[in-house]
Amino acid sequence: MVSQTLTRLSEHRQASNARVDASLEALFSAPAVDARLEQAMHHGLLVGGKRLRPLLVYLSGRALGASDDDLDAPAAAIELIHAYSLIHDDLPAMDDDDLRRGQPTVHKAYDEATAILAGDALQALAFEVLAKASHPRLAALVTTLAVASGRQGMVAGQALDLAAVGGLPDVAALAHMHAHKTGALIEAAVRMGGLVAVEEDDSRLTALARYARAVGLAFQIHDDVLDVTGDTATLGKTSGADAARAKPTYSSLLGLEGARAKARELTDEAIAALAPLGEGAAPLIDLARYMIERDH
Repeated sequence: MVSQTLTRLSEHRQASNARVDASLEALFSAPAVDARLEQAMHHGLLVGGKRLRPLLVYLSGRALGASDDDLDAPAAAIELIHAYSLIHDDLPAMDDDDLRRGQPTVHKAYDEATAILAGDALQALAFEVLAKASHPRLAALVTTLAVASGRQGMVAGQALDLAAVGGLPDVAALAHMHAHKTGALIEAAVRMGGLVAVEEDDSRLTALARYARAVGLAFQIHDDVLDVTGDTATLGKTSGADAARAKPTYSSLLGLEGARAKARELTDEAIAALAPLGEGAAPLIDLARYMIERDH
C-alpha cells in the first residue's frame, strides 16, 4: 500500500515541486538591495522542504478544473508564508532550533537579526506575489491567506503552543492549538486551490475544507509520532525536541499507538469528505494516506 501510494503521488509531487520552485527561484533574479538578506531568504525558502502546501494548492485546484498556470501564484505565496513561519519558529525566542530541513536554521547560518528580517521579507513577498496575480477572486484569495496566517490562524496557534510548554492540556486543547498553528495554513492551501477554479459559494469548497481540517490534524499527529520514533538524519530536524522542551504532544497524551490510531481515523474522515469531488480527488486521497505513512 505504501509503495503504491507513493508511486501514484510521485508524479504529482514532482510536477508541482518543479513549478513552485521555478516560481520561487525567479523571485531572486533581480539585483539585491542587500545581498546578505537575500541569501538568508533563499536559505530559508529554497534549501530543502516537502512543498506540501503548494502541492495541496495544485491538487485541490486541479480537482476542480483549474489550470496550473493560474495556480502558480497561490502555490508560491503559501510556501513563502510557510517558510517565513519556520524561520521565526526556529528563533531562540520561540523553539530555538539549530536544524531545519537537514541544514542549519537561518539564525544559525546567519544571525538572529537577519533571520527575523528574512522572515519579515518573505511574509511581505507572499502577498506581493499573490496581489500581482490576475484573478477574478483575488480578494478572496488574499483574505484567505491573510486570515490563515495571522491572529486568527497560524500566529495564534504559535502563541497557544508557547503558552502550553510545560503544561498538561487535554486532547481537545491540543487539537485547538494545532488547528491554528498547522491546520490553518493547510486549510488555506486547499481553499486557495479551490477558489482559483470555482466561486466562493460552490459546495465543493465545503467538502475540501472538511478534508483539509482532517488531513491537517492527521499530519500533525504523525509529526508528533515521528518526533518520538524518527531519527534526526531522516527527519532533517532534531528528533525528540518536543519532549526535551516539555511540549505536550499527541504521543505524550495518547501514547504512540493511540496517536497512530487517531491519525488513521482522521485520514478516513478526510477521504470520505472528498466523495462530492469524484475521480478528480484521487491524488488528494493518495496525499492523505501519504501524510501518515511518511518517514519525515
